[in-house]
Amino acid sequence: MRIFDPHIHMTSRTTDDYEAMYAAGVRAVVEPSFWLGQPRTAPASFFDYFDALLGWEPFRAAQYGIAHHCTIALNPKEANDPRCTPVLDELPRYLAKDSVVAVGEIGYDAMTPAEDTALAAQLQLAADHGLPALVHTPHRDKLAGLHRTLDVVSESALPVERILLDHLNETTVSAAVDSGCWLGFSVYPDTKMDADRVVAVLRTFGTEKVLVNSAADWGRSDPLKTREVADAMLAAGFTDDDVDRVLWRNPVAFYGLSGRLQLDVPAPEALHEGNSVLRGGE
Repeated sequence: MRIFDPHIHMTSRTTDDYEAMYAAGVRAVVEPSFWLGQPRTAPASFFDYFDALLGWEPFRAAQYGIAHHCTIALNPKEANDPRCTPVLDELPRYLAKDSVVAVGEIGYDAMTPAEDTALAAQLQLAADHGLPALVHTPHRDKLAGLHRTLDVVSESALPVERILLDHLNETTVSAAVDSGCWLGFSVYPDTKMDADRVVAVLRTFGTEKVLVNSAADWGRSDPLKTREVADAMLAAGFTDDDVDRVLWRNPVAFYGLSGRLQLDVPAPEALHEGNSVLRGGE
């Protein structure tokens, strides 16, 4: 079984997680840029973070045979902080990088006018750079948030075929299907979706344009949830081909729209900026 986790925040995970993910079948990941859990206070802190997504994390992943790509953006939560919004002017130099396969996460957190502005600006950047967009639908008032998202999308230059609506659930999936966008479901131990609920959605709406992710981060989450969904699909009577479509071919197809997806993992160099990730060895 081959698995592509299309949304996971490996910056907040351990190297042991990479090892466990490989053993479970994970061979590729996309890491969206996101909020770090506490406020950033200056644009420069974004730039160091973006550089880590482009260099350090691919190095760590390659040690375990996992292809690592990322998405770059000003995230919705920090779009409300005037100290952070100058990052928008600097995004083009990062969006030109080879391992950046989408603009994201963009979208809504609290559905403020500042978030409206940031979402519209970054959809335009995606169109300008020939990239798809990973859109974070809000965790609160989800259906209203989805409709507001789709209103902004409809006014943008980016076609719906190049947009992935993430963090969907039973409340939002029908409208998301009708929109023509790609569909993303995040599976968590307690919140968001679980494996059985995803299977129920797949029974109703099918496997086309559906992506399943762990969205694992610094909170209570699990980087092996993609494998749990795959096993639940098989137990529910879905075929190996169905599983491969949802857990591999669909994310490859969506992020492949960037023209930058490289799934052959090069052998890592011995060191990255002086760090081997080894402790206690010679």
